[in-house]
Amino acid sequence: MAFQMPDRGGGPTGPRIRVGRPSRRVRTLLMTLGVLAVLGMVFTMFAGFWTDWLWYRSVNYSSVFTTTLWTKIGLFFVFGLLMALAVGVNIWLAHRLRPPLSAMSMEQQNLDRYRMGIAPYKKWLLLGITALVGLIAGASASGQWRTWLMWVNGVPFGQKDPQFKLDVSFYAFDLPFYRFLLGFGFAAAILSVIAAALTHYLYGGLRVTSPGARATAAATGHLSVLIGIFVALKAVAYWLDRYGLAVKSSDFRATDNWTGLRYVDANAYLPAKTILFCIAVICALLFFATLWRRTWQLPVIGFGLMVLSAILIGGLYPAIVQKFQVQPNEQAKEAPYVEKNLEATRKAYGIDGTKVTDYSGTSKTEDKTTLRDDVGSTASIRIMDPNIVSPTFQQLQQIRNYYAFPNNLDVDRYSKDGKDQDTVIGLRELNLAGIPKKNWINNHFRYTHGYGVVAAEGTSADAQGRPNFTESDLPSEGDLGTYEQRVYYGEKTTTYSIVGGPQKEIDYSDDNGEKTTSYKGDSGVDLSNPVNRAAYAVAFGEPQILYSGAIGDGSRILYNRTPKERVEAVAPWLTIDGDAYPAVVNGRIEWIVDAYTTTNGYPYSSRTTLGDTTADSLTATNNNRAVVAQQNQVNYIRNSVKATVDAYTGEVKLYQWDTKDPVLKTWMKAFPDTVKPKSDISKDLMDHLRYPQDLFKVQRELLTRYHVKDATTFLSGSEVWQVPDDPTNRSGNAVPPYYLSMKMPDQKAQAFSLTTTFTPNGRDNLSAFMAVDAEAGASDYGKIRILKLPTNTTVNGPKQVQSQFNSQEDIAESIRLLRGGDSEVEYGNLLTVPLDGGLLYVEPVYVRGGGLKYPLLRKVLVTYGGQTAFENTLDEALNKIFGTDGAAPEPPDEGDTTTPPPTSDNPTVQQALEDAQKAFDAGQEALKNNDWEAYGRAQKDLEDALKRAEDAQAEAGRGGGESKPSAGPSGSPSPKPSS
Repeated sequence: MAFQMPDRGGGPTGPRIRVGRPSRRVRTLLMTLGVLAVLGMVFTMFAGFWTDWLWYRSVNYSSVFTTTLWTKIGLFFVFGLLMALAVGVNIWLAHRLRPPLSAMSMEQQNLDRYRMGIAPYKKWLLLGITALVGLIAGASASGQWRTWLMWVNGVPFGQKDPQFKLDVSFYAFDLPFYRFLLGFGFAAAILSVIAAALTHYLYGGLRVTSPGARATAAATGHLSVLIGIFVALKAVAYWLDRYGLAVKSSDFRATDNWTGLRYVDANAYLPAKTILFCIAVICALLFFATLWRRTWQLPVIGFGLMVLSAILIGGLYPAIVQKFQVQPNEQAKEAPYVEKNLEATRKAYGIDGTKVTDYSGTSKTEDKTTLRDDVGSTASIRIMDPNIVSPTFQQLQQIRNYYAFPNNLDVDRYSKDGKDQDTVIGLRELNLAGIPKKNWINNHFRYTHGYGVVAAEGTSADAQGRPNFTESDLPSEGDLGTYEQRVYYGEKTTTYSIVGGPQKEIDYSDDNGEKTTSYKGDSGVDLSNPVNRAAYAVAFGEPQILYSGAIGDGSRILYNRTPKERVEAVAPWLTIDGDAYPAVVNGRIEWIVDAYTTTNGYPYSSRTTLGDTTADSLTATNNNRAVVAQQNQVNYIRNSVKATVDAYTGEVKLYQWDTKDPVLKTWMKAFPDTVKPKSDISKDLMDHLRYPQDLFKVQRELLTRYHVKDATTFLSGSEVWQVPDDPTNRSGNAVPPYYLSMKMPDQKAQAFSLTTTFTPNGRDNLSAFMAVDAEAGASDYGKIRILKLPTNTTVNGPKQVQSQFNSQEDIAESIRLLRGGDSEVEYGNLLTVPLDGGLLYVEPVYVRGGGLKYPLLRKVLVTYGGQTAFENTLDEALNKIFGTDGAAPEPPDEGDTTTPPPTSDNPTVQQALEDAQKAFDAGQEALKNNDWEAYGRAQKDLEDALKRAEDAQAEAGRGGGESKPSAGPSGSPSPKPSS
């Protein structure tokens, strides 16, 4: 076909090309592709829902999934339908009340075009608008499922607020839901007014530029009723605001998030809210009256009066009261309200039973030998810092590159020879970054789990500064007995694994090669079903799951594998502690997870921000230690649940811990049979439960201000404390609390405790020491004790102790030598122990370098009563502080060049001393070369030689009278070697 080109004059352009309809085959193909696209989107949405359901069913918490799901669906449809009806009915009513004839004006002529344009689509437009607002409102309402469940299932606290005499449950459970309903009502009223006004305008019921009345009587009455409903809701808001004053936060006396009524609230805002409520009710009635009066005059006057009253009564009057009544005599005016806040805050955070005792800070005992003997009974001082020695565990016990330990190990208690000892513990978890060859099969089928527990004594180290392992090697052996060692669930297992099928898993490797296994647990989701495989292929974006031959009968997929993830998923109403820790319980490795119930609706209790309050120098470098907050701002918290996660099966168990907590009782009503009774906790598990760190950190932050009980002291601010910064690093974050077995002055025996220190606000000296009994099952569990130091004397705080340590010349020189070459010095936890009126500080010092990639304990700092010792072992440092002999050896300091002279004619003693001299020289040479392995051997040889010399002298003394001990390396009598 030829085409005619148009001439320049715009003549004929030739015949048109007629485009025919697509062929049937093309139409069928396009329709098929469209249907497949729709089915794909539907299946993608289905996959997320189906995999969630399968996971909850696999952990036996399907009731949590169904309860949450049906609650969300119910709220979505109920409130979505209500919003759609509210808007839709008002659009329909405005259309029905339209005037029969529109005024012939330019405005109406322009609107005619729009009216004619939408006329054929009115019903569809109405349905579309109502559906859109309904979907938005329903989605918003479904997010309030926690609020709904707490309102429906709320149980009373049995405590009443001091202002309105209402049970605390009204503020915690009822008021949030009433506020949600009020917010929904406001949204419905506003959207209805807007929709009705636009419809009236479109159909001539409202006019802007047309001559005559601006609104028809029908439009006036309709809009007046809607505005009247809005004003009536505002009246309800004013009434609820009265109760809201009891949970209102404000800044007061440099106290962030102060909560509760103050003088101006009780004497100005409260009556103002009542007056505004009355005015709003009258104003709403005036709007409703326009149905009969057909005039806006009175309602507009009433609305203006309400706005003016809100400004004058709700804003100006309280400001006048604050300026002229409160400020001239603030302490007297505010004292009664401060006392209410003090009482409520202490009760809401569980610190009302805190025992504060005056403590002198200085020892009065002159017999230092007695004090030296008292140290052992006062505290089991931990010199293995779990936050430092993880690389040492890694180097000595990793065994294979595909294993790893967490950056921060944990402290627990294990019994040995009938006596509890503080133990540093970690799991040898799977580390995918260290597998020899990365591919999909290796990552998800072959390398699936870690293996074994590694534990060490917390209070000792070997001669080379390494941990004294009580459980080690692969498979792990030691004091913990027989237990299931495979770790399929842990803090480092953040990816999915497919186990139990035809593909064998690497169990562990030894000198005889790799051992393989196949998962025998019932955890995870079965993948033998093709629908399940397709769903997971879509949900995980991994198509190989659908067709891989490595998946067959018995294959199960494990995911959501970290302990905190699993507990948070099965109990989404809990706030999870940042530190899950492992324990060997009844022959299994169990992760123990502390969980909290919280609310921000406790009247008069000041709020705290969990993310900030629980931050310290550890969370700053380890995100895994951050609290998983269900509510970031709270003013009530309880450690109401202890949870366990089996490291092999992933089984999650929730145990009721606080049997009196009304918030937990509420959630147990909402999710029945999910929390086991406290009586189900076995004795073996009870032995490993402890007081949680995050709760302790929240409480210590509150106790910086709320340790005082009288309003006068609180208002003066003279007793405000602060949590000191960690002096052992430069993070600038708070010092973390430390677990330690110790005895407070009023205790008869050591108890596993969680401890911290306080300093005065803006200063570095010590103001108080705080400890809580952390051993679950003990009669004093959870009892907080504070030793308050006098304000008229100065006792060194942690930062000052660290500064004193760094500034002493002999210690500074030793540190300089330790840092020689490429070595690094790392300071361990600075522990504080009350001892006979004074405070004993102990800090282990580690060295990493000299060809070593891991820290070894090299020195121990001890400070007491102004005296400081920096020695090779804890016993040596304590002996030096208290001036005692015979309790421990004192190997030479790195900076000491004195040689041990021979002082005995006994040949055996003489030979032993010569060997000691050789060992000492070898140690000094190794020190210069930064050869820490050789230095450790030399120190061991030195100990052996001194022991032989001492034994020979003792034998000579028994045979022919007493002889004096031979001189040690420093010229003083050689002390007894340490165990």
